[in-house]
Amino acid sequence: MNSNSKPRFSVIIPLYNKEQEVEATIRSVLAQTLQPVEIVVVDDGSTDSSAKVVESIGSPLVRLIRQANAGECAARNRAMAEATGDWFALVDADDGWKPQFLEEVAAMIDRWPDCGIYSTAFDIVSPTGTVRAKTLTTRGPVENFWRESVYAYVTIPSATVLSRRVVEELGGFPEGMKMGGDQFMWIKVASRYGVCFSPKALCLYSMVASNRSSSIYTPEQTPYRLEDFLKEALWDEEQNYWRREFIAKCAIGKALTLTAKGDEEFGRSVVRNFGYTEHYRRGLRKLKVLLALPRCMRSWAHHTYNKLAWVLAHRGL
Repeated sequence: MNSNSKPRFSVIIPLYNKEQEVEATIRSVLAQTLQPVEIVVVDDGSTDSSAKVVESIGSPLVRLIRQANAGECAARNRAMAEATGDWFALVDADDGWKPQFLEEVAAMIDRWPDCGIYSTAFDIVSPTGTVRAKTLTTRGPVENFWRESVYAYVTIPSATVLSRRVVEELGGFPEGMKMGGDQFMWIKVASRYGVCFSPKALCLYSMVASNRSSSIYTPEQTPYRLEDFLKEALWDEEQNYWRREFIAKCAIGKALTLTAKGDEEFGRSVVRNFGYTEHYRRGLRKLKVLLALPRCMRSWAHHTYNKLAWVLAHRGL
C-alpha cells in the first residue's frame, strides 16, 4: 500500500460523562502509527466536564460537537454525518487503542477491500486485571460471522471500522435504542457484506469506567427491534440458521439486563420471540428465572450471577 492509497480514517467518539477517561482515549488515537484525518467527538449532553477535557487536549485533529442528550446511537450517527473520511473508526470514550490499530485495519482493507466491517481482537481491562477476550485466531474475512459470533467476540464498537459507503447505503445506528445498538448495526451490515477480522489484540475495552451505559439505562423509545431481522432470510441455509442464533443471543443478553432493571414486558417478549434458540439455552433459562423472581431481587441476582461467572471464567473453571 503506498501513501496515496492509505484509507482516510475519521475516528468517531460518542461522549457522555467520561471526564475521567476521555483524554486517555483520545491520546491513544493520537499515538497511532497511521494517523486519522480527524477525531470527531460528539458530546451528547454531558453534565460533567467531559467537553472541557476534550478542548484542553488542543490537537488540530480533534473536532468537538455538542448536542442535547439523544443517546449513544444518535451521537455516533451525528459524528459520522459530520465526518469527512471514507472510513469510520469507532471508539468509545472510555476505551482505547494500541498504536498499531489503524495501521492493521488499513492493511486488511488493502488486502480485502470489499468487506463492510473490519475489526480486531481486544483485551478487557477489569477491576482484577487485564485479560484477553475470547476471539478468533485467523486473520481475514470471517467464513461464518454468525456462527463464530455465537461463541466468541468478532466485533465490538471500540475495535470496529465501518465503510462510509456501507453506512450511507444501509443507514446508521438505531437511534433511541439504549442497549444493543451496536449489535443491531452488525446484524444489518453483516447480512449484506463480509466481516474482516485480525487476531491482533489492538484495542483495550474497559470494564472499570466511571459511567457504563448499562448502569444508567432508561426505557427505550425506538422503532427498531431485533425481531424485525427474523423476517429476513439469507440465501444460504446454514448462514441463516446461525444468524437467527446470533440474533437470539443478542436479544436474550439485552433482556437479561433490562429485566433485572424492571422491564418485565421486554423480558417476556424475548422469551416468546426467541425461545427457538438451540445454542443459548442457558441464557434463556436464566432469563426465565429472573422473570420468576420478585422484582426486588432481580437486580441483585443478575449482578451476583455475572460477578461469579466472570470470576469462574477467568480462573479457567
